[in-house]
Amino acid sequence: MGLKILLSGALGRMGRAVAAQAEAKNAQAAEAGEHENLTKIVCGVDPFADKSPFSPGFPLYSDFASVPANCAIDVIIDFSHFSLTRALLEFARARKLPLVLCTTAISTEDLALANEAAKEIPVFRSANMSVGIALLKKLVRESEAFLGDDFDVEIVEKHHNRKVDAPSGTALALADAASSARAGGFDYVYDRSARREKRGKRELGISAVRGGNIVGDHSVLFISDNEIIELSHSALSRSVFADGSLRAAAFLKDKAPGMYGMDDMV
Repeated sequence: MGLKILLSGALGRMGRAVAAQAEAKNAQAAEAGEHENLTKIVCGVDPFADKSPFSPGFPLYSDFASVPANCAIDVIIDFSHFSLTRALLEFARARKLPLVLCTTAISTEDLALANEAAKEIPVFRSANMSVGIALLKKLVRESEAFLGDDFDVEIVEKHHNRKVDAPSGTALALADAASSARAGGFDYVYDRSARREKRGKRELGISAVRGGNIVGDHSVLFISDNEIIELSHSALSRSVFADGSLRAAAFLKDKAPGMYGMDDMV
């Protein structure tokens, strides 16, 4: 019983957060006498497996080809790097394993491959694993539908100084949420430094801040001539994303092939 997980990107910050959150959930389940609900990280994959002195407490492999065929796995959770997405998808399809795909900055081509894979296996894809962000997206859609084109929309996202992609996948997801509620959608603008023209009515600006150890802050501003409405979400710890991925893994375990997301789970 329980849930057996392969953790992709096991040595990264989020991989370690998932392992720690699984231990915390197991301690809570054991204390409550719910031993059948334990979550076990049965193995991990990380390209730095042979170079890192850190021992995660479960078998660790440097690539998917090295994972033993007899390793019992229920679900894959991926918090690795977008360059590994194709190998990950090939492995999941070959082993017929459900996949929680949490890595960001995945290319359009690789997302198309993920959609193809979802015809054979269940795939859970979300730019942000926080339940709060799922709620924020819903509020953004409703706000845009209610306020209409009298309000300009701007998004500001803030992350730590080690994040390599900008804007964040979550910022783009929030922009898509607003755009879905605007007739004809929005035109996304990421940099105004080279432009010498006033803001267009169909424009949606997205700004990225990088600094320190910010886990993740997102704000959506609806701005008219007379008032500003701001919807925001701040992640206080990476545990919120780790917990979301474990919830998604449990949700996905017995699902039919298809592409799933936070809206389906929530």
